[in-house]
This record gives sequence, structure tokens and C-alpha cells, in this order.
Amino acid sequence: MTRHQKRLAVPNSWPVERKTDTFTVKAGAGPHGEEGVPLVVLLRDVLGYVDSTKEARYAVNTDSVLVNGDAVSDEQRPIGMFDILAFPVRGEYFRVFPDEGGRLALTPIDEESAGSRLGKIVNKTVVSGGDAQLTLHDGTNVRVDVDTEYDTKDSIVIDNESKEVVAHFEYEEGALVTAVAGQHAGSIGEIETIDVTLGSGSNTVVVGGEDGYETVEEYVVVIDENFTDDEDAADVAADSDAEEAGESDE
Repeated sequence: MTRHQKRLAVPNSWPVERKTDTFTVKAGAGPHGEEGVPLVVLLRDVLGYVDSTKEARYAVNTDSVLVNGDAVSDEQRPIGMFDILAFPVRGEYFRVFPDEGGRLALTPIDEESAGSRLGKIVNKTVVSGGDAQLTLHDGTNVRVDVDTEYDTKDSIVIDNESKEVVAHFEYEEGALVTAVAGQHAGSIGEIETIDVTLGSGSNTVVVGGEDGYETVEEYVVVIDENFTDDEDAADVAADSDAEEAGESDE
């Protein structure tokens, strides 16, 4: 099986330039399906921590890169929406978050926030033993008590160490959400109305806020207020970089 693919054919969510080179790395097997971005692409093309696939392979072999709290052993491991990327030695932590146009971006977060990750429930089934199994947007399966009131379209927060559910956010009017696809990707606001469409069409959601918008139900994910703090953290990081650049020019 080939380990590369043409840049022009990669999903729109990948944060790569499409016309600079002909080929890029192909994502390996793992979570997020075809939308997952190979780890080496983030390390090389986005963060600039490595210059080649060989250097990325060395980095993961030294357990210096963590994804959702676990050391990664494959530089082609797919990384996707809401994953937590951690570099403990560097003291740097990032959350994968949708940006304008649906491209995935790395949002700087603090170490405490990096201890858990968000997941959207896309399916719920009863399994042997009487428990319920929740399937998340990235393909992760989580077993919970069958009497626990989790529904599809809700979001949960999973502790990266214990793998237990530590928070639950219901999909309902008034919930804080972000769009993860479409022309409003990355926009955050509260659900004002959920309009049910009869037949097989998608329900529509009206989201309020400074940049209010309307989109289909599949494009929104319930989040918590910590995600709005992420934007402040990114601004602080950008300001810090600008100050350092100014000092170096003096």
C-alpha cells in the first residue's frame, strides 16, 4: 500500500498547501477516518518541529509526543477534531479545532485543559452485560451505565488518564456550540432554535451570537465555556510571539 497521496486530493480539513508540492503523507489506519490528518503533517508542515518524516519517526519513538494522553508510536497516526496534542518536554499543549473554511487548526491550551478531551456522541447502543456503548465522532467507543441519560448529538468530556466520562453537555436550545464544517466553521454561539425538518432532510439550527448563523444539525457540536477561553489563550500566545520578535529587532 502506498504511503503517500497527491496534495490536491487531500480533504479540505487538512491544513496543508496544495500547490507547493505534488505529494504529501497518507494517513494511516486509525480514528477520524479519511478526515484525519497524519501526525507528521502537523509536526512538519504546521508546527515546524521536524523537517522530515524520519525526524518525526524519531520523535514519536522517544515518547515525546502524546495524543489524548497516550504516547504515539506511528508518525502517520490520524489526528482530528478535538484531539489533544501534547509535548510535555516542551511544555506545549494544543487542541485540534476547526478554523474558517473547515480547516483544522491547533489552538494553544494549558496543561490542565490538556487532561481531557471532548467527543460528540454519534451513536448509542446496548451491549452485552446491560451497559450502553457510546460511539463518538472519531470512532471511539465508551461504555457507560445503561441508565445514564446520554443521547446522540450530546457531547461528553473524557479524562485522558482514567478514560472516564467527567462531563456531559446536552444538545438543546441554549447550549453553547461551534460549527465544525460549512462556511461557518469555527464560529461559536448558543443555539436559539432547532427546526425539525419532516422527511429525510437534515434538521436546521439557528445559532445566535455576534456572528449569528443558520446551519444543518450535523455541522454543530456542543462545547463548554473552556473553548471560548482557548481563543484568549491563542491571542496571548500571538501577542507574546510579537513581543519577542520586537525585542529581537532592537
